[in-house]
Amino acid sequence: MAVPGSKVQGSPPVDVAASELFTTDAYLRSFDSTVLEVDREQGRIALARTAFYPGGGGQPHDTGELTWGGSTAPVTRVRREGGRIWHWVDALELPPAGTEVLGSLDWSRRHLLMRTHTALHILCGVIWTEFRIPVTGGNMDPGKGRLDFPLESMSVELGQRVEGRINEEIQRAREIVVEFLGRSAADLDESLIRTAANLIPREIDPLRVIDIVGLDRQADGGTHVANTADVGSVRVTGTESKGKGNKRIRIEVAEAAD
Repeated sequence: MAVPGSKVQGSPPVDVAASELFTTDAYLRSFDSTVLEVDREQGRIALARTAFYPGGGGQPHDTGELTWGGSTAPVTRVRREGGRIWHWVDALELPPAGTEVLGSLDWSRRHLLMRTHTALHILCGVIWTEFRIPVTGGNMDPGKGRLDFPLESMSVELGQRVEGRINEEIQRAREIVVEFLGRSAADLDESLIRTAANLIPREIDPLRVIDIVGLDRQADGGTHVANTADVGSVRVTGTESKGKGNKRIRIEVAEAAD
């Protein structure tokens, strides 16, 4: 089975694969690295490579710990800035450049975010299949999220129908694959139109694509589970009208029903 990261299609940029470990292995829980740069004023460090996701595309950043020289300190925030991924470390003294460190993710939080992110992609696929309309916005927290769509109307009944369809796709145990697709090929890929891939800066080449095989393909930089069955189950918790042609669906993920 093609697991997001442990087996990918296409060739990721060498520098990205070597330094941004989450792009090719979402299941990596710990890693070793070296401190590249220290910003003591802001209490943060940049690493030569990291498995901490810096946030983006609606998915929050990871948290966890860094260990060096017998000391362990929480990583409270991660953000991409100035071409580096910075880690805010809650420590009285930051490790100097060149220090070898061990990074450990808060795995329960990360895995819940992976399940949530995949559930939102399943929702995208269901809405596209039913209505042929794209997602226009969204956000998530561990275990819950929301997406906006240019639907003309919204109802509780539609939310119930969508919930049923999402859980059907979860139970189908669809494989989820990471693919790196060159921009010229992406421009010709009609399945990516609904994600507005043409709005992504041209210098990002190749695009990282998350493919829920047979349901949904989107240019996406976040982390996902390996199979829709790993999401567990989904409940639609709210359906809202945010104005004409803008409707919101809220979801929560839970463990699979026995």
